[in-house]
Amino acid sequence: MSAGSGRLYVAVAAGGFRRYATYRAATAAGVFTNTVFGLILVYTYLALWDEKPQLGGYDQAQAVTFVWLGQALLAALAIGGGGFEDELMERIRTGDVAVDLYRPADLQLWWLAADVGRAVFQLLGRGVVPFVFGSLFFPVALPREVSVWAAFLVAVVLAMVVGFALRYLVALSAFWLLDGTGVTQMAWLAGLFCSGMLLPLNVFPGVLGDVVRALPWSSLLQGPADVLLGEADPLGTYLFQASWAVALLALGRLVQSAATRRVVVQGG
Repeated sequence: MSAGSGRLYVAVAAGGFRRYATYRAATAAGVFTNTVFGLILVYTYLALWDEKPQLGGYDQAQAVTFVWLGQALLAALAIGGGGFEDELMERIRTGDVAVDLYRPADLQLWWLAADVGRAVFQLLGRGVVPFVFGSLFFPVALPREVSVWAAFLVAVVLAMVVGFALRYLVALSAFWLLDGTGVTQMAWLAGLFCSGMLLPLNVFPGVLGDVVRALPWSSLLQGPADVLLGEADPLGTYLFQASWAVALLALGRLVQSAATRRVVVQGG
């Protein structure tokens, strides 16, 4: 990638950040929603961990921390939707994607840069407040070492890339489908269940636990959370996340190549 191309994608990321920063009312509503859902989950977890102490290898403070991490990362990683995919699918449906393909920029990298800008804003604008609220009013297990926080942030960046790669594949399905709503909803359900957003993956028993921890969605929440909680080796987590990121981005590149060789504009 040339210096000029690098500056282009940085500008696209900055534009994605500014774009979402303009939606102040939506951001405030999102902060409120994440805080309320965090409270519901926290009290559910407290009751569950009262009955099953050390469930999944977490103590109660770690379980509460996991909840607020999930609320901090939910919008940033678009686990339940809200990323770029709806816009890209609409551009494919209407044929506007043809304009994107004529840009002097790579389609995949363009949308990755835009989504990273969105994710960074959502992390700062919508994720920090619920996390701080939870840390102030509930017992949490947060590290004191700056190095652990730095390792956690690296895992979050890798999670952003994996999340993008998954949703890019979902968006590309619109090249072949009349309506991508079903695929999108299936991806949301898989993301919520397999990322640990509903329940930490280390709670899942036996083969089911092994399977969900091996899937790419575990890179989104479970991986970064375990790094912050001191339950996972950061380098091993990075290797797992990076492997899935490379594999999914490469698959997205292949699907993109197949789609652009035979662009079918749904609806004209």
